[in-house]
Amino acid sequence: MSWGAELWDQFDNLEKHTQWGIDVLERYIKFVKERTEIELSYAKQLRNLSKKYQPKKSSKEEEEYRYTSCRAFLSTLHETGDYAGQHEVISENMTAQILADLARYVQELKQERKANFHDGRKAQQHIETCWKQLESSKRRFERDCKEAERAQQYFEKMDADINVTKADVEKARQQAQIRHQMAEDSRADYSSILQKFNQEQHEYYHTHIPNIFQKIQEMEERRIVKIGESMKTYAEVDRQVIPIIGKCLDGIVTAAEAIDQKSDSQLVIEAYKSGFEPPGDIEFEDYTQPMKRTVSDNSLSNPRGDGKPELKFGGKSKGKLWPFIKKNKLSLKLGAAPEDFSNLPPEQRRKKLQQKVDELNKEIQKEMDQRDAITKMKGVYLKNPQMGDPASLDHKLAEVTQTAERLRLEAQKFEAWLAEVEGRLPGRGDPGRRQSGMYEGQQPPAGHNCAQDRESSPDGSYTEEQSQESEVKVLAADFDDEFDDEEPLPAIGTCKALYMFEGQNEGTISVAEGETLYVIEEDKGDGWTRIRRKEDEEGYVPTSYVEVYLDKNAKGAKTYI
Repeated sequence: MSWGAELWDQFDNLEKHTQWGIDVLERYIKFVKERTEIELSYAKQLRNLSKKYQPKKSSKEEEEYRYTSCRAFLSTLHETGDYAGQHEVISENMTAQILADLARYVQELKQERKANFHDGRKAQQHIETCWKQLESSKRRFERDCKEAERAQQYFEKMDADINVTKADVEKARQQAQIRHQMAEDSRADYSSILQKFNQEQHEYYHTHIPNIFQKIQEMEERRIVKIGESMKTYAEVDRQVIPIIGKCLDGIVTAAEAIDQKSDSQLVIEAYKSGFEPPGDIEFEDYTQPMKRTVSDNSLSNPRGDGKPELKFGGKSKGKLWPFIKKNKLSLKLGAAPEDFSNLPPEQRRKKLQQKVDELNKEIQKEMDQRDAITKMKGVYLKNPQMGDPASLDHKLAEVTQTAERLRLEAQKFEAWLAEVEGRLPGRGDPGRRQSGMYEGQQPPAGHNCAQDRESSPDGSYTEEQSQESEVKVLAADFDDEFDDEEPLPAIGTCKALYMFEGQNEGTISVAEGETLYVIEEDKGDGWTRIRRKEDEEGYVPTSYVEVYLDKNAKGAKTYI
């Protein structure tokens, strides 16, 4: 169907319709532009969301990602980031393949439409001019004909009147002839203009307008095709990222399927296993019999067995504290966690020490690699002095060697602690007497602050066992209050306070640095020594805080250290 044949008289409507078509195209361009902005905004929000829940470096969250469920969540975060990237690709491709192309096309379309309708208006103005000329010629011909007819009637009237002179009649006859000639000239001119107009009109309606309308029709159809192609591209841009988005989703599913609840449960065991054995049965104490205090390895009483009652635990529970007993409120913190991780249960301590040894070995290897590189570079400088001064590397080489030696000594120290925990080296205390002897207190190494050792904390935070033994001491001390009338324990030696200790909790005593005191009960392997300042002022202090001088001849002078 041709617009020129069917819509020859709809020039104004076609002008409005083509303008509407351009408006539709521009509205579609605006739609795509807003879509790209939404895709970018969505991608940014997804990336921020993924980044928000990423584990922070050197934080507890990193340790949590040992669990398969947390690793699956981490994979989900990574896949979400990749998923966001595909939305950025959608925005970029739509901008490049649709928006840029349509923006250029719409400008060309406007120019083409303007040119076509300019030609149409020009043709309209020409035919209108021809029509006006025809109308003017027609009116002139009509006027001349009427004038000629009136002149002919006047001549006939003068010729019939006998009173008119012959000269007047001749004059009227000549006038009538002139009018007739003018009418004939107007008729010829009108006929010529009419023929020309008909020709122009035929060309206008059958040639010019059809050609112009054909161009406009083709322009409009190209616009329609263009918007259709853009819509296909719009869909294709989305379709191109579907396989990658599918892979992202498949990655999330794969990570979810890799979750192993049994493995996570085992990790919980490894993370929190203390290495202690469950407590045994508690022996029955018969209060109907005469009260007789029995000596226990973990008693806080006089080891001489002076008749004071003491707490006694039987079976496996010896030296152990029951998990349901409330811990003593010895909450004093004298510093950071001990360097040897003795504040942890045996199994956790072993893991921490092993981790520290591995880290130190990595640092040592790094320093050794650096030393080898410097040594190699020094050899190159020796062979080629123009490349550099070999002596300039001596300071750096010495520094790296010193660092490596320091790290090696540090690693040996932690390896010794690790060997103790693993049973390769004898631990402090009698293993036969205490089931967790390798875990108990040891003398702090030279050059280290005793306030950071496990025996330095009177709150018993280093192990549950020590905390429990502290509680046993407190309980025994409370129990001993009923026997104040008995003879106080004799001194078995003296001690000198190496550090200040504030005994703020029940059962402990404060000492000043350099103070000399009497020892009335030595350390039995639990990290505490019982001392006396005056006849009525005694209590416990951490063994690592004092230097003990036992009297070899004193009764009951036996060391567990």
